Formats: sequence, C-alpha cells, structure tokens
Amino acid sequence: MNSLVLYANSQFSSPYVLSVYATLVEKGLPFDLKTVDLNLGEQFTKDYAKLSLTSRVPTLVDGDFSLSESSAIIEYLEETYPRPTYASVFPGDARLRARARQIQAWLRSDLGALREERPTTVIYATKNPKPLSGQAQHAAQKLLTVANALIDAQGNPLFGQWSIADVDMAVTLSRLVANGDPTPEKIQSYVAQQSSRPCIADWWKRAAQAR
Repeated sequence: MNSLVLYANSQFSSPYVLSVYATLVEKGLPFDLKTVDLNLGEQFTKDYAKLSLTSRVPTLVDGDFSLSESSAIIEYLEETYPRPTYASVFPGDARLRARARQIQAWLRSDLGALREERPTTVIYATKNPKPLSGQAQHAAQKLLTVANALIDAQGNPLFGQWSIADVDMAVTLSRLVANGDPTPEKIQSYVAQQSSRPCIADWWKRAAQAR
C-alpha cells in the first residue's frame, strides 16, 4: 500500500476534512496528517495547487495520485481499499448507500445560512450568543426535519449501524446543539453518541489545541 497523506487546514475547523479523516481512521488506513494555513494563502502555492487541483482542503495523496473534494476522496478510499480487507464506511444495502450519499451531498450543498451563523468553532470554542436570523432558522428547521425523520428515539446511527453519513449529520447538528440552540432530546442524544466516537472526538480535540 502506498503512503497516504491527508492535507487539512491548520485550524482543524473543516467538517469536510473531518469527514475524510474519519474515513481513514474507520477503515484502519495508516496516514500522515499535514496542514495548510489557509489564512496565509498556503493553499495557493504552486506545489499545493498542483496536488489539490482546486487549491482546497482536504487533499489526499496516495502515492503518485492526489485528489481533493471530500466526497470524491471518500468514494476513492472506499473503492481502492474495499471490504473485507478494510472496513466499509457506507451501508451494505444499495438503497441505504444511496441514501447516505444523498444526505452527504445535501449537507454539503444546502443550509448555507446556518453554517455561516453557526460555524464549526461553536463546537469546540466560543459560542455565538446571537439568535439565528430568519434565513438561518429556516435552514435549521429543514435540518431538524430531516434529522427527525432519520434518527430513532434512542438517537442511534442513521441507518442502523454507523456510516460516514453520521459524521456529516452529527457535525451539522452539533452546530446547533453545542451552541445551545433548541433541539429535540433525541437529536441531542444522537449528537452525544456520535461526538464520542474517537474519529470525531479526536478531531475536535486537535481543533481546540490549534486555537
């Protein structure tokens, strides 16, 4: 197996890097973690731009191949390092796999107002005391409606057993729960269970230490 390298932002605040980080950890793949300081514009350096193509994080390097964009990286890792040798981060059932990918794509492309007013920093650092704007409230309600439909009364994983979609969903919901915004009890239970998973807990610990 080639030596894997994951490039993250130096603040460890990116939920998209976390999603790839969790995939590597859960699949049991050894990797080196390197950082790029986005505030200094290191993502635009010639060498990094060549690796990333899009000058963004995360970027994964696997031998002589490199790839950016978290969804593409996760799909690549799933196909290149498949079961049974490596754990899968997607449900075994084809329909549930499709649903997991649907949730991931939606969380990445919608809810912009919520992400702006409740950045990931509220999870491990300073909270935002300001109430959500009307637009962000609408996004939060949309998120909670979807989460309520997928999460059972005990706050178990979305599809009966853990998948990478749980990382994305839990982090997005954590924007509300960690900040103290009103959320149903089962949502809080789900977030607590997912947040205690080492691949998530260790990531936010890195973020807190990088402040």
